[in-house]
Amino acid sequence: MLTRVVGEVMTGEVVEARRDTSFEDLARLLDRHRVSGLPVVDDDGKVVGVVSATDLMRRRAARPGSARRPSAADRAPVADELMSSPAVTMHPEQRVADAARVMERHRVGRLPVVDEEDRLIGIATRRDLLRVFLRTDDEIRRSVTDEVLTRALGLPPRAVSVSVRDGMVVLEGPLERRSDIPVAFRLTWRVDGVVGVVNNLTFRVDDTRPDARCSSRPLTGRDSPQGRPAPAPGAGRTPNGDLADLRGTGAPERG
Repeated sequence: MLTRVVGEVMTGEVVEARRDTSFEDLARLLDRHRVSGLPVVDDDGKVVGVVSATDLMRRRAARPGSARRPSAADRAPVADELMSSPAVTMHPEQRVADAARVMERHRVGRLPVVDEEDRLIGIATRRDLLRVFLRTDDEIRRSVTDEVLTRALGLPPRAVSVSVRDGMVVLEGPLERRSDIPVAFRLTWRVDGVVGVVNNLTFRVDDTRPDARCSSRPLTGRDSPQGRPAPAPGAGRTPNGDLADLRGTGAPERG
């Protein structure tokens, strides 16, 4: 599989809270299950918020000590008053890479996973997502070769050289059609564990032009995770327009 989705890595058994779960019960749940946060659901099982250990500590710190006798107004708060809402959620068919960017953007360590009706079906944590990206260079190379070059593009074995170092993939070799190059580049980026792609592919036929003819021209460019390709030096450099096309299929956005 080129890219794993959230539903494949999430935890299906979720510790949850209700709107009326008390402060003390929330603290017990967090401690007993050794988790840092809980999704809060309504009576229909729909996620309405998330309450974290930080939320509890912040609320406790906001209550000054007092020697006066407690009154009815001093009741312990419940989850509905403590939670962050609306909750940041994911759907099971979304990509793991997208979930990682959402976590980074919102600075959260877990994401409730919901169905089409926003009902809770699982939870994805940083640890769940990290397992996907902790792949060896050899595993990444095999995925690029088998899934991208052989299965998706139908190339014979060893038609293209694939080397990987620390998640950076280098593609080098000839393709028949120019139009296959951005496809190979884009699909390689989608392989789990890939952090960058160096594109040194060449083509024989420029099938992007009406008068397609055998050209044997290289289409090269280094594409970092920031998506800034640079043309290769020497003869056979491609026009800027070609590099702009690659830039459009470049690295995923940063979260």
